[in-house]
Amino acid sequence: MMGVKPKVLLADDEAGLRELLRVYLEHAGFDVTEAGDGLETEQELAGEHFDLLILDIMMPKLDGLTLCKKVRREKEGLPILLLTAKGEEADRLLGFECGADDYVVKPFSPRELTARAKAMLRRTVKSQPAAEGPLVYPALLIDNSLHRIEWHGAEVVLTPKEFGLLHLLAKTPRQVFSREQIMSQAWGENYFAELRIVDVHVKNLREKFNAIQPFHYLQTVRGIGYKFEVSK
Repeated sequence: MMGVKPKVLLADDEAGLRELLRVYLEHAGFDVTEAGDGLETEQELAGEHFDLLILDIMMPKLDGLTLCKKVRREKEGLPILLLTAKGEEADRLLGFECGADDYVVKPFSPRELTARAKAMLRRTVKSQPAAEGPLVYPALLIDNSLHRIEWHGAEVVLTPKEFGLLHLLAKTPRQVFSREQIMSQAWGENYFAELRIVDVHVKNLREKFNAIQPFHYLQTVRGIGYKFEVSK
């Protein structure tokens, strides 16, 4: 990996599972800090910088979904990987609505989790290339090199997945992208996942922009996917 080990905060109330995952993650080149409950996780995040948060949903003192929403408000760019024993689609989509970037359903292979963690860091770095000019549209600025977006003069803070989705569409106005294309081209995700995850991120995007001014650029193409439409 990188010369400096990426720092991951591993938050789960099962000590045995934390120890097992720690071994795999450290072998893969991560610097691991552990937390056994939601409040301890919150304290670690307040006192130190991390490159990745691995967060169990069911934790004492402060549950993972509540903490996920709080972290996303305060540390928008921090990748969050949820651990959950709930395999239902609705539960996973709720995690994405709270700001998670990926999930693993228990029971899972430690190798799978380690691979997901490494892939998330690669996508985060890939989503922030330095040598690309900004995209400028009426009232909208998308600066990929600075990972910054302005809408009617106000900054809109997006998660890496939200930014990648919008930037992909804005680079080629009027081109329609299917949900599969968005997952593959914007997020680099080739493994199976629910396509409705894309809809959740689009919903979150629209809410953030509409809170400033109505956002007309991002449009739904029924039965296909989404496009970035610029009025003539």
